[in-house]
Amino acid sequence: GHLHLGHAYSAWFAQANSQANAGGGRLLLRIEDIDQTRCRPEFEAVVLDDLAWLGLTWEEPVRRQSDHMADYAAALKKLDEMGVIYPCFCTRKEIRAEIKRMNEAPHDAPNKSVGDKRGPVYPGTCRVLYEDDRDLRMAAGDPYALRLNMQKAIYLAEQKRGNLTWIDLDQGEQRATPEIFGDVVLARKDEPTSYHLSVTVDDAAQGVNLITRGEDLRDVTHVHVLLQALLDFDVPDYRFHHLLTDQNGKRFAKRDKSLTLQTLRAEGKTVEDVKEMAGWK
Repeated sequence: GHLHLGHAYSAWFAQANSQANAGGGRLLLRIEDIDQTRCRPEFEAVVLDDLAWLGLTWEEPVRRQSDHMADYAAALKKLDEMGVIYPCFCTRKEIRAEIKRMNEAPHDAPNKSVGDKRGPVYPGTCRVLYEDDRDLRMAAGDPYALRLNMQKAIYLAEQKRGNLTWIDLDQGEQRATPEIFGDVVLARKDEPTSYHLSVTVDDAAQGVNLITRGEDLRDVTHVHVLLQALLDFDVPDYRFHHLLTDQNGKRFAKRDKSLTLQTLRAEGKTVEDVKEMAGWK
């Protein structure tokens, strides 16, 4: 979709932090197009045009995720060789039913915290499948997701690095607790990588040492720091910004057509107008 006011704020935030780097920071633009069903060339062209209109310049060439599937496959292969990923054949309906069943039990209810912000933590149903059963179902063509065995992954990562931590430039050292996400999905049969895996690999490949994101993505850092340890990547610093919201406190989204940069530009708004609307100083 098209960029909106929140994206403009986030872009300026990233630019300001790169410029604040005493050694002369690099601002990187990445096209995250692993979802080929929704990503279209016309959207990409508008994104580039809008960002240039906002006054941003970035290092070329731009990294496009769809060009680097081999990198994500190599990372998955390394994790597979470590024995920390497994195929999961559960449908979302089956997962919801299993969680409901476990929550109705008198004891041993699973952690109800939100995993990937789409629902409760996966209960680990397929983690205990025999290898022969997994092989047979995969050979039969059953749909599956490749999940991270969180408990084993944390154990191996801590063997490598000790306590898993990262630096928030505003709040100091943070302890990673990726277990709150459960066994996250890193790829699917028809989707060779996930957001978690691809951005972690990309950041390392591009030498990123400072990541700026909105507060809504703070929690995913726990998972990314774990993957960085498993894949022997350096841990960047992080900085997070507040989210722009409407008068009702609801954060901006791409469905808010009236707030897209394309609409504002068509209405004759200037860059200074957009900065004022976004609260950027």
